[in-house]
Amino acid sequence: MSNKAKILLVDDDEGLLQLLKMRISSVGYIVDTAESGASCLQKIDIFEPDLLISDLRMDEIDGMTLFEEVRQRRPYLPVIIISAHGTIPEAVEATQKGVFSFLPKPIEKETLFKVIEKALPQSGKENGQSPKAWASEILTQSPVMQEVLKKAKLVAQSESHVLIRGDAGTGKDILAKALHAGSRRNYGPFISVSCSHQDEEALNLELFGDGTRDNRGALALAKGGSIFLKEIDMLPSAIQGKLSRVLDDRGFRANGSSGHQANLDVRVISATRQDLAREVQDGAFREDLYYLINVISIGLPALSERREDISILAKHFLQKIASRNRPRVKTFSPKALELICQANWPGNIRQLYTVIEKLVVLATSSVISEGSVRDQLIPDDVKPQPSLADAKSEFERQYLIQVLKQAKGNVSQAARAAKRNRTDFYKLMARHNLQPGQFKISSVGSQ
Repeated sequence: MSNKAKILLVDDDEGLLQLLKMRISSVGYIVDTAESGASCLQKIDIFEPDLLISDLRMDEIDGMTLFEEVRQRRPYLPVIIISAHGTIPEAVEATQKGVFSFLPKPIEKETLFKVIEKALPQSGKENGQSPKAWASEILTQSPVMQEVLKKAKLVAQSESHVLIRGDAGTGKDILAKALHAGSRRNYGPFISVSCSHQDEEALNLELFGDGTRDNRGALALAKGGSIFLKEIDMLPSAIQGKLSRVLDDRGFRANGSSGHQANLDVRVISATRQDLAREVQDGAFREDLYYLINVISIGLPALSERREDISILAKHFLQKIASRNRPRVKTFSPKALELICQANWPGNIRQLYTVIEKLVVLATSSVISEGSVRDQLIPDDVKPQPSLADAKSEFERQYLIQVLKQAKGNVSQAARAAKRNRTDFYKLMARHNLQPGQFKISSVGSQ
């Protein structure tokens, strides 16, 4: 995939469209064109531009109507409007509605390039670099996740506290690390604290420390960086109140300390799988803390909502796990990968990773089979029982295999052991697709 930024041009003047394409392409951008708003809406999901440049005056769908349509689909796609007839009030209105810039025709080449360079960072593309250098651990080709990353990139560059929402296993911790990596605090520490599975006293000490050098506390250790509070909905009520005061005052003291209050130079990134607004209504979470940590909210989709990513995630996990466990395991069979992509994955990315790890560890060949995947996707306690007819048939097949093994492929001897005549025994063998030669070879190989 190219790291070059992609720009979609929209204008009903074909001559100007081609001139702009030639100019913009000449400096290394990937450019596509659309001669109408309708054509643009058809191309936008396929081309997936990083920037849209549209004429204002067009038939059927004008530039501002197109902007409103695009914003519904891709809210973080920057849009530049150009016009030969635009007025200052129109330009002001456009920028107030969210248009990145309004340029009059004829467009000066240098002015256009400067505006493009300023607009691209909004979509995560800048100077031809990958939009995901800061989020390299997030593998995606899903339009849903691309929009999440565009929002996250904008959020990362701010100092605002962030609440990440998402079901278990959707990758909230990975997004938190990406927000830190994409921020101005990326040279500072990233400290992660789990708010669940700890008693109140232990969590209090972990967050605020005891004033000694050996236990300064996570808030002090995260100075200049970010602190990630996992499962913040599990925070005990007393600590909720304490954290609320710390964030409100932008300062704190260690437990038991009577000295000066330390400045809070920390960005708080929190995560929850719960509906915190409902928790506030139910009295389970403090309203003041909710608004302090939820300045910006980012929702992560379930894996079932980003199915385009299942294949690339599965292949990445296989390569990663195999490299440290079973290097000879190389790939999935086509049917196995198809089955993985069709599965529901209620446990999301974490469940996918766990299943791939089991498949790799238990693999007996370099290719993971469809049967292996099917076995792992159905838990032992819910695997369907075979019908009585199937169970009888399988017992019969295993019985035939055993007597043929003992007779070393001699059908007459095997038929006598089974107390059946040769003709009936051959019919039974044919029913189960068994050949005498299979057992003669087996017996020779075992000697």
